[in-house]
Amino acid sequence: EGGKITALVGKSGSGKSTIINLIPRFYDPQNGKILFDAQNIKKVKLDSLRKNISLVSQDVVLFDSTIRNNILYANPSATDKELLLACNYAAADEFIEKLPKKYETLVGENGVKLSGGQKQRISIARAILKKSPIILLDEATSSLDTESEKIVQNAINNLIKGRTTIVIAHRMSTIHSAHEIFVLKEGSILERGSHEFLIKNSSEYKVLYQNQLK
Repeated sequence: EGGKITALVGKSGSGKSTIINLIPRFYDPQNGKILFDAQNIKKVKLDSLRKNISLVSQDVVLFDSTIRNNILYANPSATDKELLLACNYAAADEFIEKLPKKYETLVGENGVKLSGGQKQRISIARAILKKSPIILLDEATSSLDTESEKIVQNAINNLIKGRTTIVIAHRMSTIHSAHEIFVLKEGSILERGSHEFLIKNSSEYKVLYQNQLK
């Protein structure tokens, strides 16, 4: 549904990433259709569809160039003011300003000179700069330590305000604010509903949630 946060939860291999990959049409469904805000994505030009989607995943692709160029990749015509604002919302300016060459710092091949949390924040800054109405979050905080996760989670909250968001999460803290949660198992939707509803009515969700708390 347009403008809402939809979360996908389930064990590894349940089909979460498959759904995420169907949305930008990395491949198409063999049956049925995908509607975004009542629009069939198969009837939208591929280039137009992908321009309206930002993907933030645990595997951030960075180029062997400056931090500035890596962020501007999302929107090459963005002004310096827009770039700085995006980095502020993404909590990326915090570490960029401490670097010797700041925005002109070379990140190395695939961001080898940056930590996981720093790469995530650059990825979020890109998504903010792109200003796309659809956000896909694929395990965006799964490999981070607690402190980095808190910073990145706040940045994600800034990113998804008022946007159509689909989030995959193993960490249940990520999905508390979701309008609807889908519980997946072996490629099928087992249950759907709010966190409160699923805790009371879905044994699968309850197990996933309790395992997280442990």
